[in-house]
Amino acid sequence: MNGQILYATDDHLPNLRRLEDYLVHYHLGDDLGNLFQSAAIAHNTIPEYAALWLLLEEQILTVEQARQILQAMVQETLFDLLSLHQGYFTFQLSTPLSPQLTTYTVTPFLFETIKKVQKWKQFHPHIQLPQQRILLTHPENLAAALPTMAYQKLAQWTTGNTSIRQLARYLNRDLVALAKALLPYIQQGWMQVLDPFPSPSSLRQRPAQDDRPLQILCIDDDITIGKTVEHMLTPMGYAVHLVHDPLKAIEAIFDLQPDLILCDIAMPNLDGNEICMMLRHGKRFQTMPIIMLTGKEGFLDRIRANLAGATDYLTKPFGQQELVTLLEKYLTVE
Repeated sequence: MNGQILYATDDHLPNLRRLEDYLVHYHLGDDLGNLFQSAAIAHNTIPEYAALWLLLEEQILTVEQARQILQAMVQETLFDLLSLHQGYFTFQLSTPLSPQLTTYTVTPFLFETIKKVQKWKQFHPHIQLPQQRILLTHPENLAAALPTMAYQKLAQWTTGNTSIRQLARYLNRDLVALAKALLPYIQQGWMQVLDPFPSPSSLRQRPAQDDRPLQILCIDDDITIGKTVEHMLTPMGYAVHLVHDPLKAIEAIFDLQPDLILCDIAMPNLDGNEICMMLRHGKRFQTMPIIMLTGKEGFLDRIRANLAGATDYLTKPFGQQELVTLLEKYLTVE
């Protein structure tokens, strides 16, 4: 609303589960079941927001506490939105939120969140998703490394049933800061990261009987970039195909049926985002990994790539290990 955010959530979240998680920090999560079933919440279009107001009215939360929770919810939702590999927006009118607890200016939140998403990528492959669960495997080592109170808090929730995101809510910590703090213990093997999904949906596998090398199509009007990609990937067993004219890209994609596409964003006549959107409109290429190559660091370029349906992006210049690591994230060889 006029560049302001009032509230943000994910439709797939259970109605009050997120709020209950945030209340753990204030030791309020255990005795609010009856309160959350009140008529004031039942008739509201957004139960979570209504519940937050009810907590204020009952003087269970202070105004400052409620604002802190609301801000954390907004930042959490923006983080997930800017982490999307592909998607689209649908804008629609709905019942206005009333009363309004506070508002947040969109632009500063976007700048801050895009930096957090970039930092989060540095945790790969040890930590990939906020929904991954943490299991403490060597409690004696962690107990010796941490202050007693900090260890006790961690130990009660690192049993394999609590996600990194939930842990951040319980501890009232920033998600990225918490993951950064946990990373050394994960690298040392004191903690284990458990994937919440049986198999990542983004992972593509070829049929076992297909013995051909993985086919990589690189679309870039800069011949030097294409040759560099070819030089980096060919020794690794990939078959690299180069297209320098973006107008010929779609034809090449249909002919080759590549396993993955590397596509420059800034190209004449037809840019990478336009190519990506054209492919995503058809069912045939909706799940194909498309990694955008860009020389820009701006968050708007990344948002446009996400909205176009890009799977990921890679900033130029890049090294061989960086490129290969990203490809291996989306491709497996049987």
